[in-house]
Amino acid sequence: MEHRRSRRMGVICSSVSFSVLILPLSIIATTIAAISITNQAVYAPGDDMKTAWDNRGPLKFVSTTTTNGGSENATASNTPMTQIPESARGPAIPEKGYLVEEISDNLYWVTDGSYNAMFLVTDEGVVAVDAPPSIGQNYLSAIAEVTDKPITHVIYSHAHLDHIGAAGIFPTNATYVAHQATGLELQQAMSLASNTSAIPPVPTVTFPNNYTLQVGNQTLELNYYGDNHMPGNLFIYAPNQKALMLVDVVFPGWVPFLYLAIADNITGFIKAHDIVLNNYDFETFVGGHLTRLGTRDDVVTQQEFVSDLGKAAAKANSEVQFGDIAAQVGSTEDIWLLFSRYVDAVNQNCVETMLPKWESRLAGAESFMPTHCFAMTQAGRVDPSVSAILQNSTMPRIAASN
Repeated sequence: MEHRRSRRMGVICSSVSFSVLILPLSIIATTIAAISITNQAVYAPGDDMKTAWDNRGPLKFVSTTTTNGGSENATASNTPMTQIPESARGPAIPEKGYLVEEISDNLYWVTDGSYNAMFLVTDEGVVAVDAPPSIGQNYLSAIAEVTDKPITHVIYSHAHLDHIGAAGIFPTNATYVAHQATGLELQQAMSLASNTSAIPPVPTVTFPNNYTLQVGNQTLELNYYGDNHMPGNLFIYAPNQKALMLVDVVFPGWVPFLYLAIADNITGFIKAHDIVLNNYDFETFVGGHLTRLGTRDDVVTQQEFVSDLGKAAAKANSEVQFGDIAAQVGSTEDIWLLFSRYVDAVNQNCVETMLPKWESRLAGAESFMPTHCFAMTQAGRVDPSVSAILQNSTMPRIAASN
């Protein structure tokens, strides 16, 4: 029996580089998205809609300060709070629960300190981009603060419900525009749902690659370069205002959401940074999350973070040997235990490489770094394209346009 166990471990050690991913990133993304959806309010038409946070007051990620001595937000266990770099802090969110500001030339952004949306006022009506449930009805209040024009168009950046789940607040006769992959996803959701009113309206206009939306005196360019965060995720560009919106890829002042923002295509996620910097003349960047607007420098900073993560992942995959971990674990029939210890060791190596530089530079680095290391190391181990990128320990840099 011991001989068979030792022989089995030897086979595993010799073939680990060709093994399947234990927990595929697509499964991680699906699981996390499902958890996220069940914890949010999804909108259907009606006058009594409230966000999941309405009864708890507005989100105060920016304006609330927590001290070691405790505060109204301190946990019972007095868990230490990670210091947030000043560069991550944005404007305070008013007591009404949202902030609306003009970016330029009748282009506005709306934020609750956690989620962001954007709308464009034209001489014919309002074009709304996304509808996060956390903002919900406050989105309509924000629009009403600056114009009494009707909402004529709604653009979906992508299909994730945490960004478009409140689209039922908009007029049913509006034109809903999205990439065709987003349209197909919502059509499938409609066919599966027992309550279709909980699904955002299916887009009435879809396109395979690029689409220019001209409404009156204003223009938005909707571009698709392939899967990055998820299929159908758009680059939304306002050329007159020199503003670019790209959701769930770049997080100004912060590391991405966990597992590289649950990207189902790590190669596309990496390349998206180059596309932003090389294809667009922009001064303002609108991400889908967190505390402030971004700039070109924010995209460059996250590109550097992702490049460093690739280097750290390649280093970890090279330095941590499966055979060494198997020897430490000893004889066992629990093969998943071996892989678990191996993945933990690879992650730890990557995290220890990344944190010294980034924990004080981007907010959330300490909290989410293990998830980013997992996403990059495991993709580098089994995904041919990511593996090819990591051969050089970094994505080839392309000079940014001026």
